[in-house]
Amino acid sequence: MKKAVVVFVSALFVFFLFSRFASAQSTPAASPKEAASTAKFIPVSEIHAGMKGVAYTVFEGTRPEAMDVEVLGILRNTNGPRGDLILVRLGGAKAEYAGVVAGMSGSPVYFSGRLAGAVSFRIGQFSKEAIAGVTPIEEMLEINEMDRTVPAEAGTGGGRQDAARPAAGQSVRNEVSAGGAAAASGYANYLQPIDTPLVFSGFSEETIKRFAPKFASAGIVPVMGIGGVSPEKQPEPLVPGSAVSAVLVRGDMDIAATCTVTYVDPERLLACGHPILQYGPVDIPMTKAQVLATLPSPLNAFKIVNATEEVGTFVQDRHTGILGRFGRQPEMIPVTLSIHGGAHPKQYHFEVLNNAKLTPLAMSATVFNALQGMNETGESITYRLQGQINVSGYSPVSLQNMFAPLDGNIPTGMAVALAVGEHFGRIFENSFTTPKVTGVDLEFDLVNERRSARLETTRTDVTEARPGDEIVIEAVLRPYRGEPIVRQIPVKIPTSAPKGMLRILVSDGETLDRMGRAGNVPGGTKLDLASTIALLNKEHANDRLYVSLLENNPQALVEDKVMP
Repeated sequence: MKKAVVVFVSALFVFFLFSRFASAQSTPAASPKEAASTAKFIPVSEIHAGMKGVAYTVFEGTRPEAMDVEVLGILRNTNGPRGDLILVRLGGAKAEYAGVVAGMSGSPVYFSGRLAGAVSFRIGQFSKEAIAGVTPIEEMLEINEMDRTVPAEAGTGGGRQDAARPAAGQSVRNEVSAGGAAAASGYANYLQPIDTPLVFSGFSEETIKRFAPKFASAGIVPVMGIGGVSPEKQPEPLVPGSAVSAVLVRGDMDIAATCTVTYVDPERLLACGHPILQYGPVDIPMTKAQVLATLPSPLNAFKIVNATEEVGTFVQDRHTGILGRFGRQPEMIPVTLSIHGGAHPKQYHFEVLNNAKLTPLAMSATVFNALQGMNETGESITYRLQGQINVSGYSPVSLQNMFAPLDGNIPTGMAVALAVGEHFGRIFENSFTTPKVTGVDLEFDLVNERRSARLETTRTDVTEARPGDEIVIEAVLRPYRGEPIVRQIPVKIPTSAPKGMLRILVSDGETLDRMGRAGNVPGGTKLDLASTIALLNKEHANDRLYVSLLENNPQALVEDKVMP
């Protein structure tokens, strides 16, 4: 006699779709060009209040210009444990007029021709004087030792360690060591790293507004449409005080961050005096840069910059600065993004850096920007996505889904962008293998209607059945602003179904995947890269209705396999 199975239908009301630098090498005297070949360093122990020196930065063009420097004192333990800062006042007509501007980070400071460090911190936003903090050069030189011990395969980015990094000004007590400058300790409460201008070229205002906070939280100031990235040759050599850029995205869309060179030797350079994002080992294109103008502003003064000729790769992004190697080629991710279905189909080609933290964000921003660039965007547009992410040594990650407009103020393009970014985040978020993404192909079809439906009700034609029986699930769907649609779906009860309650889930693909992850992945479980890719490729498209039979038996997920 067959066992009776009680059938319970769960109707979910969901939307469809949807060498340490050789100090013996040389020391800059009065001119920045000489600094590249004559650098000697002056330690913090020899610096005291009242000392006068000179700093260099580019205000316009490519030639570094001198600024007067006067030491106010030494701030002890301000930039982390044993992390001192030299507090200085900048002088000269341009420095006094523009103040401490975004992009000035890394400007080298010299006393009697000896390099002391890099201008890297500012005080507040409305200071009437150009007061700055200088990161000592001996702390920046530590980055070179770190670079020597880091294996090459770590170059795609390490984890950020903000929690372990004391912010400037958060020390309980800050001492100023030089006599007569004791009042300077109060400045520490307002010290913050000088912003690094992040140029977005080829991006819409809407994209900048939505993604700027994510970049700004890392200390990078977005500057929309002012400047760009060009392979144009720049004959002037990089010297201390030159502008230098780190390119995150290049091609039909560009994103580049710019600061100032502190020190140069034949193989490497140091810049910024603080991190861009503090990701440790990185692999980011390093280019020369041209400053078109410096925009003074009490609120947010910054340099307007064009990144130009590529000269190497930034390989370290550390607490006291960034380090670049000359002649090294970075490994970027080529992306082809095509959009069909509009009045004028478009195709974009660009490259994105290969980095665990920045790649997902950069991909989200570029995808959203490309979709916003179509005149057909609006609440009546549905996007169908097909594509793949190629990872060296593994099966391609498939991207297939449909996205309809959502209720609320979130554009459909944002849902698409976040979904793409999430895939990259999951690929990079594993503790076993550093993924090497070799290419991305994305194709979007625009459907000129809001192609979504709400699942209103479900029911079965019976309330009790036996293993092997076929039952019918009736689902009522209501399209957006349309009449209800009734669908009848035959379902066969497995012959192995146990006696008792059998739950039937009727849902869209996103809900089904979410429930599967919540029920099968134990808290804190980390999957290796192969298992992550396998799971991503098993996810369900969001443009169809799914009927699932759910047993009450507990299950566990071992790698990418569901175990009883």
